[in-house]
Amino acid sequence: MDITFQYSKLRNSFGRQPMFCESGPELCDTIPTHVPEHKAYILRNPVHTATQHTPNFSQHTVNTIRAEYTNNGANHAEGGWPKDVNVNDPETTQRYRRKIEKDDGYIHCVMSLAGGMESLVLQNNAIDMYQTYYSELSAMAELERTSCRTINVYRDGGGVPNLPQRPVTSICWRPDGQLFAVTYVSVDHSRVLKAPVRCFLWDPENANAPESTINPPCALLDLQFNPRNTELMAGGLMNGQVAMWDRRSRDPEPCTLCPPHVAHRDLVRSVRFINAKNGMEFFSGGPDGACKWWDMRKMSEPIDEMIIDVVASANDVQSMAKAFGISCLEFEPTIPTRFMVGAENGLVIGGNRKGKTALDKLPGKFEAHLGPVWTVERNPGFLKNFLTVGDWTARVWSEECRESAVLWSPPHRHKITAGAWSPTRLSLMLLAQANGVIALWDLLRRQHEPVLTMQVCDEPLLRISMHESGSIVACGSSKGNVYMLELSRSLAESSKNDKVLLTAMFEREAKRERILEARMREIRLKLRAAEEHSPAASATDLDAAIGDRDLAEATLEYNQITKKELASM
Repeated sequence: MDITFQYSKLRNSFGRQPMFCESGPELCDTIPTHVPEHKAYILRNPVHTATQHTPNFSQHTVNTIRAEYTNNGANHAEGGWPKDVNVNDPETTQRYRRKIEKDDGYIHCVMSLAGGMESLVLQNNAIDMYQTYYSELSAMAELERTSCRTINVYRDGGGVPNLPQRPVTSICWRPDGQLFAVTYVSVDHSRVLKAPVRCFLWDPENANAPESTINPPCALLDLQFNPRNTELMAGGLMNGQVAMWDRRSRDPEPCTLCPPHVAHRDLVRSVRFINAKNGMEFFSGGPDGACKWWDMRKMSEPIDEMIIDVVASANDVQSMAKAFGISCLEFEPTIPTRFMVGAENGLVIGGNRKGKTALDKLPGKFEAHLGPVWTVERNPGFLKNFLTVGDWTARVWSEECRESAVLWSPPHRHKITAGAWSPTRLSLMLLAQANGVIALWDLLRRQHEPVLTMQVCDEPLLRISMHESGSIVACGSSKGNVYMLELSRSLAESSKNDKVLLTAMFEREAKRERILEARMREIRLKLRAAEEHSPAASATDLDAAIGDRDLAEATLEYNQITKKELASM
């Protein structure tokens, strides 16, 4: 009789992962020593035998029933139509199709195939590839990239070969942006011409040849388009005369020229149109220190004249002998009677054409630079703030602070020759340098360095002019080349918060300068009182906020913030 015991294991115990770990010996069974058996023990030589205390398993393979598949294709030359149906005849195929659709078997066949086809259609339409997913998530801000690239170069084509290059003296865009005028002048120290005086009107789309040519009677230093009638242009000549051109006449010669006896005593550096009712008036200025207003319909004499001589009192008389030489002019159409003048001695003088006395005509001056002021331009969105360029710095001023600028750039190694505001991005200003580099300053991003600098050319850049779109910049060099640059979108467009932030920044900087001016007035008052040996010289007797409300407000605000900080500690 066989005694067997069957070990059974549940199905869920199969395939468990063995856990290997160190454990001590376990006593499974013990057999006591049988002493009589010791006599039957025989010593044998060592024998090596391989043993394994595991069951032996054999391995074999079983072949299951294999399904054999074959691929058979059918070529339907006529698409499965019967032989008696002409597939090229639409009427025959339509007649046969209506016959099959009326058959009862057709309906049952379609119904039997609908279930399988429906599952496939639903499977293909499970995910809409054109649907916008995760629309509830907030959109990420677009990565901002600042870049600038050269898109065209307009080379001076009017110079005769083997003659010196003609530096660019002015660049002016036509109000519609379809043309821009460029003037060139090449003279020696004695103002003797070294090259022809022809100037050109360029089409931005064609850099091979100028659109038209202008032949002035002598060197033309500045040329401006009439903002109302874009076919008319006014320019200032080196002999002190001003001239007018009409493009409709197709004549390169000036159609009107002022007489020499009413012209400026020296060359005319700048010409600007003013906001008159007839749209035909402009004014000019030069180193002789006089501003003259002209009417293009009657150029025989100026309609008004003003001597740029800042007097100390209303009783002083202005004279041409003490007048400041004019290096640049600025006019804002929204302020019809006011203008600004950049002088050769570094002053920026604000003028009022409707003033009755000498003090009213020149109400204020700003000591801007150490040398001639090459650019004066108001910010298009903040008219009381203006940009000045001279010597090796560029400065932003406020009309409320006359002793110091509210913002200024550090001194550069190379001279800054021109500057301009962007008409679309109010915080962006562009500066041209004598080493051929253009620097783009965004006052909302950085105030200690430009956001982008680009080496445009190897020769000095002399003039810079912005297109009304804000993305195109024209730069003129000393070799007569005009480089057209294109700015990236981030440098040409303003966000909705830029104007609010720029307003707060200008007000904050202006307030800081007013506080410093009040402090300087206080120091000067103490020094004057000390020189006069007055009892008022004591520092404790003077109020720190004397005559200045902003200083008192700033002190109160500082004390309140300090108390809050100490209370929260």
